[in-house]
Amino acid sequence: MNALHTGSSTISISEDQAYQTVIASGFALTDRAIDDRRLKHALMSDTCGALATFEGWVRNHNNARPVSKLTYYGYEQLALNQGKKLIEQAKAQFDIENAIAVHRIGDLAIGEMAVWIGVVAAHRYPAFDTCRWLLDAIKADIPVWKQEFYADSTESLWLSNNG
Repeated sequence: MNALHTGSSTISISEDQAYQTVIASGFALTDRAIDDRRLKHALMSDTCGALATFEGWVRNHNNARPVSKLTYYGYEQLALNQGKKLIEQAKAQFDIENAIAVHRIGDLAIGEMAVWIGVVAAHRYPAFDTCRWLLDAIKADIPVWKQEFYADSTESLWLSNNG
């Protein structure tokens, strides 16, 4: 993660600064590959016995059509603000210690990770429940859209993040 998205511009910062930002706020958009090992390491805590994660990848088909790539677009400042609020809400609503979520924007090839969510808690059930809740909330509330490109034609289709 070599860039932090804020406002409508991309600010180039060091990879360390980018990860410090996502760890501090709990949510980030990035145009770089997501380093899930680094995010998992950031969540580790001696007080937690459970880590639940979700990775969403770009698949090669949708609705019986061959997909060649996706391009994600986001209303960046609103997405960052809303993502931070969702992380705070998850911490208040569930019995967890911490949570982090990262969503890609830009062009993604088949097999690339588009979203990563990690939740740590003392026990597995709150971690699993929160991870699923965060995924559903991110898909419903974060202003990110995807443009789906097809291998069998030159057309593309715009979809909401939950479609």
